[in-house]
Amino acid sequence: MSTGSVIVAGVGPGLGFHIARCFAEDGFKVAMLARDEAKLRALSRERADLVPLACDLTQPEALVAAFDRTEMQLGPLTCVVFNAGVFRSGGLAEIDPQDFEQCWRIGAFAAFLVLQQAANRMARRGRGTILITGATASLRGGAGFANFAPHKFALRALAQCAARELGPQGIHVAHIIVDGQVQRPGSEASLATRAADARLEPAQVAQLYVQLHAQQRSAWTHEVDLRPWTEQF
Repeated sequence: MSTGSVIVAGVGPGLGFHIARCFAEDGFKVAMLARDEAKLRALSRERADLVPLACDLTQPEALVAAFDRTEMQLGPLTCVVFNAGVFRSGGLAEIDPQDFEQCWRIGAFAAFLVLQQAANRMARRGRGTILITGATASLRGGAGFANFAPHKFALRALAQCAARELGPQGIHVAHIIVDGQVQRPGSEASLATRAADARLEPAQVAQLYVQLHAQQRSAWTHEVDLRPWTEQF
C-alpha cells in the first residue's frame, strides 16, 4: 500500500480523472480539485476513494483551504499534479482581452499558486513530486492558438524554474508534454474515419504520471513527451 496523499488540480472526465484513478489504484489517497462541484461528485461516484474538492484554482485563499483539508483528511502530500487549462479558439485580432486574461489565469497563474502551495509543504519534509501537464503548444505557437500557447509557454518556464530550485530540496518536478488530442467521453464519433488509437488513451497517459512519481532521484525525468503513432512532429 502506497503512503501519502495526492492532489490532482484540474479534473474533468478525461485525463484528470484517469490520473486520479491511476494513483488511487496504486494505493494513494487522492483529492480531485476543480470548480464544478457537481461534475466532481459525479466522477467520485465511479470510485468511492476519490475525494472531490470544489475549488477555484485561481483563488489563493480557496486553494490554501483545499490543500489544508487534503492533508488533514488524507495525510501529508506526496504528489501534486497540475492538470488545469482552457482553450478558447480565435484569431489574434478577434480574441476578447478578458478571455485571454482568463485563459492565462487558469493555465499559468493557477499553476503558480498550486506549485507554491506544494513546494511550501513538501520542502519542510524534504521530498515530494510535482507533475505538470503541458501540450504541443508548450513548444510552439500556432495560428489560432494565441489564447492557449502563451500560458503553456509560461507553464513550461515555471516548471523549469521549479525543477532547478526544488530539486536540491528533494522535490521532483516533471513537465509532461501531451502532443496530440486526448480521447474524452463523447468524442468517439469523431474517430469514425480514423484509427481507433489515433488519439491518446487517457488511461495509458495516466500511468506515466504514477511512474514519474516512483522514480528514484538518481535518475529523475524532468520533461517527457507523449503522442499517438499517427501524430506528425
